[in-house]
Amino acid sequence: MAASDPTGGRPVDPSRGALRPLGLAEARITAGFWADRQRVISEGSLDHARAWMDKVGWTGNFMIGAATGPAEHRGREFADSEVYKLIEAMSWETGRNNDPARKREIDELVALIGGAQEKDGYLNTAYGRPGQAPRWSDLEWGHELYCAGHLLQAAVADTRVHGPGPLLEIARRTADHICETFGADGSTGICGHPEIEPALVELYRVTGERRYLEQARLFVERRGHQTLAPHQFGWSYFSDDIPVRAATVLRGHAVRALYLACGVVDVAVETGDDELLTAVKNQFDRTLARRTYLTGGMGSRHMDEAFSDDFVLPSDRAYSESCASVAAVMLAWRLLLATGDARYADVIERILYNVVATAIEDDGRAFFYAHSLHQRTPTRALPDDEEQLGFGGGPRAPWFEVSCCLPNVSRLLASLSTYLAVADDEGLRIMQYADATVDTRLADGRRVALETTTAYPHDGDVTIRITATDGGEWPLTLRVPAWADGATVTVGGVPEPVTGTLTLRRAFAAGDEIRLHLPMAPRFTSPDPRIDAVRGCVAVERGPVVYCAESPVGEPLGDLDLLRVDPGRAPADGDEGVEVWGGLAAATDATWPYDEPVGDDPPLGLIRLLPYHRWARRGPATMRVWLPTVQSPRARSTDG
Repeated sequence: MAASDPTGGRPVDPSRGALRPLGLAEARITAGFWADRQRVISEGSLDHARAWMDKVGWTGNFMIGAATGPAEHRGREFADSEVYKLIEAMSWETGRNNDPARKREIDELVALIGGAQEKDGYLNTAYGRPGQAPRWSDLEWGHELYCAGHLLQAAVADTRVHGPGPLLEIARRTADHICETFGADGSTGICGHPEIEPALVELYRVTGERRYLEQARLFVERRGHQTLAPHQFGWSYFSDDIPVRAATVLRGHAVRALYLACGVVDVAVETGDDELLTAVKNQFDRTLARRTYLTGGMGSRHMDEAFSDDFVLPSDRAYSESCASVAAVMLAWRLLLATGDARYADVIERILYNVVATAIEDDGRAFFYAHSLHQRTPTRALPDDEEQLGFGGGPRAPWFEVSCCLPNVSRLLASLSTYLAVADDEGLRIMQYADATVDTRLADGRRVALETTTAYPHDGDVTIRITATDGGEWPLTLRVPAWADGATVTVGGVPEPVTGTLTLRRAFAAGDEIRLHLPMAPRFTSPDPRIDAVRGCVAVERGPVVYCAESPVGEPLGDLDLLRVDPGRAPADGDEGVEVWGGLAAATDATWPYDEPVGDDPPLGLIRLLPYHRWARRGPATMRVWLPTVQSPRARSTDG
């Protein structure tokens, strides 16, 4: 068997672009905020997900031989994909910490999957067997190509970490069958849930098989011509309403739209189609400007898990699915690599700290499906063995009937070190700040290595120390987040102000240190006035972290819908969080909930806020991110 990728493997590996991603062996998270969350995934989430998939029969679906039956398929039609995402997460995890027991578990699952594959390469446990609907008979809702996409991505991860093996062969047979079925001379159908597109491109990057790239291109070009059957959510739900090149914004089902956009970027990069790349870049930029929550969450409609119109961003009905956040990170990462524009790293940072970090319980054994920004009624405690049927707001649940989010977040966190730094034509760029080591080679072959130490995001001091270099000049670029007004960099003992990105070009030597200071003073943030749902409110941010007011059951803060804050008095760091000046308006028992404006402010005092990613971890609670303001703000002051 051929050796694994010497870089340790990376989820996205484009052949061209402004930046080159690093692999698991080149960048490692060593401690701190994200190391803690990687440990939670490793020690809790992966085993928890596997146990539930066994319990509800999703792994057992593969035990029914392809020609035996009738097949009693368990779970939803896309259950196969969750097993594949779990394998992908396990593969990145073994690449991160070399766990032989986890590798044996992967091999056992691969053998199970291989036994369910049919001779012509078709592989899906919900279709084509005796007693089941025929293959490819429900492209709108069947998710057959979607499941195949996650199979291919699992195979890519396994191959990049462990080298070519049985899973790659299974994936190639599946991809070959898809190319024969849906190629230029075959069916012109597309999948109701995009995902196959980026998967085919990544399989092309692993194998060099050009037909996989061409098939992905065909799927991209076929989409948007209303070829799927109409239904109550409209063709936009499937991203099949407007051709990709003609669209101006992401719309419809958020995860579908974001996965498709990832595939579009991949196709554009590998085919050199700059027009196509510009089209999806503009769509994402407009989506960020008009259809994205403060947390970076995407999707504001529960009914169809979808984007709504511009500036329709209700806090208490925010959907902001965990899977959409993973997909948005995937898309922002691809655009960062393709364009070199560091603002996409700002987007990734916002999503990571305020959606991804919020999703998983501290023990890794429960998770949010959706991420409300305003919880009006207290969440409730859930038993460990209770499967949830709804997907909306509420507590972190141990399992959902649709549990795509846990393996999806797990595969992102297991591979997160590959998002820390990138290489350009000459040097190295640090994109995210964490306790980490980087050891790679520049474009000209010279080795460079460094380590970063920081308490980020709790404070904004980052020390970067060069640990090895082959000599000669090379540029080191540091991202300065857009929120970091007053940032400074210290090299040789002299602090200097810096904005945007900072590039230091010199002949670094082992032992050289760069100190970056990113001010972390809490700040008020105001919404665009076109966002009707939160007009007259402010939010609080500190560094990359969004804060919220939380009222656990039994604590005295009371009804958060009555909370008012004074934006004239700046938020400040307190003993246990950020503090704002505010109070609770008087409640009434009126028989009609409308009246003349009330001019009196509530009695004001200090109100403690906590990071949004920490909410609902102390027990059942209400919560809100956007805080209504008092009628007459005081003169602005910095004390308090």
